[in-house]
Amino acid sequence: MSAAPLLDISDLHVTRRAGTYEFRLEVPAFVLPAGGCVALLGKSGSGKSTMLDLLAMALPPDGAARFAFAPHGVVIDLAAAWRGGAALQDGTRARHIGYVLQTGGLLPFLSVRRNIALPAEIAGRGAPDRVADLARRLGVAHHLDRMPHALSVGERQRVAIARALVHQPKLVLADEPTSALDPALAVEVLDLLLAETRAEGAALVVATHDHDAAARLRLPVVAFEITRAEQGAVAVARPGW
Repeated sequence: MSAAPLLDISDLHVTRRAGTYEFRLEVPAFVLPAGGCVALLGKSGSGKSTMLDLLAMALPPDGAARFAFAPHGVVIDLAAAWRGGAALQDGTRARHIGYVLQTGGLLPFLSVRRNIALPAEIAGRGAPDRVADLARRLGVAHHLDRMPHALSVGERQRVAIARALVHQPKLVLADEPTSALDPALAVEVLDLLLAETRAEGAALVVATHDHDAAARLRLPVVAFEITRAEQGAVAVARPGW
C-alpha cells in the first residue's frame, strides 16, 4: 500500500473581498507527495499568495471536497475540521510548516541566531546545534550574533531559509523569495532553497512569477488562470507544464 501524499486537495475554493471587489480562487486538484517540490507560477495578483495561505493552514477555505495533510503518513482531515468549526489547536502548523517570506521577514529586535531558533523554540524543539549547522551550510554562521539590519538582502534570505528549516518541518512554503534580489543572487538563493529542502527531506512549494527559474530548476508547475470581471476575478490553479 502506497504512502499517503503529504497534501491532497480537491474542489477547494475561497473568496476574498475588499469593499465591493471579490477575488475567488479555485483549486480543482492539488496533490503533493512527501518530499516533493512544485512551483506556483503566475503574475502578481493571480492567487499564489492566497494558495500559500491555504497550504499554511492560516486561511480556511470556504469549501473543499478534500483537504488532507499527512505529515507522518497519518492523515489529518482539515476539511472536516474546518467544516466543524474546529481550530488547529494541536500545533500542526508550528511543528510541520516552515515559511520563507519575500524579504525574509526577520524580527529586527532578535539576533540572527534567535531568529533562526524561533520556530524550533515555538515547536518545543530547542536545537542550538542545529541552528549552528544550518547557518554554516547556508553561509551565515559568521553573522549569528549580529542583528538583521547589519546583513545584506541576500544574507537575510539565507537566514530566512535556515529559520524555515530549523524545526525540521515536512512542508516549506516560499512566497516570491527572490523578488527583491538581483538576477544572479536570485539564482543562488533559489538553488540553496531547493538544495536544502531536499537535503532535509521536506516538500517545497515556491510561488514565483519567473517562468525561467521554474524551467531551470525543472520544477513541476501549478499555473494560475485568471478571468476578470468589473467587480472581481476568478483564478483557477491547474497543473501546468
